[in-house]
Amino acid sequence: MTSDRSVPDDLSRIDGLGFVLYRSTARPGLENEDMRAILKAARSRNQMLGLTGCLHHEDGLFFQWLEGPGDGLARIMASLKDDGRHDGIVVLDQGPLDRRRFQDWHMRFSDRDHASLMDWFARSDTSTVHPAEYAGGVVSFMMSMAR
Repeated sequence: MTSDRSVPDDLSRIDGLGFVLYRSTARPGLENEDMRAILKAARSRNQMLGLTGCLHHEDGLFFQWLEGPGDGLARIMASLKDDGRHDGIVVLDQGPLDRRRFQDWHMRFSDRDHASLMDWFARSDTSTVHPAEYAGGVVSFMMSMAR
């Protein structure tokens, strides 16, 4: 696991399959129609770039796991920096990946109506203070919803 970073600069150097996990703050007033537009664009773009992943939106925060070729990950992260629908991107983890976790999802989506990440953390023994445990907990939560 890596330390928190606001701008991933080495994703394009990943040879083969890679991943990035980030958290960001949603723009105030984001509506359901905005979420539908985000998902439609993300699914199309991810398919074009060979990316799969999961996006979770809860309590004004986005948590997203993306996986695929490093150059595709770098392109997406660069475009997300300029997306006005959120700010404060914090990379929780990134690096090479041995296998896809969300191979059947160009962009799986969940929100508090489906499952709560905050409630999941409250029920688990996973630390939200230690960056590596926090990132691992977010991924475990996302994977539990994809089953």
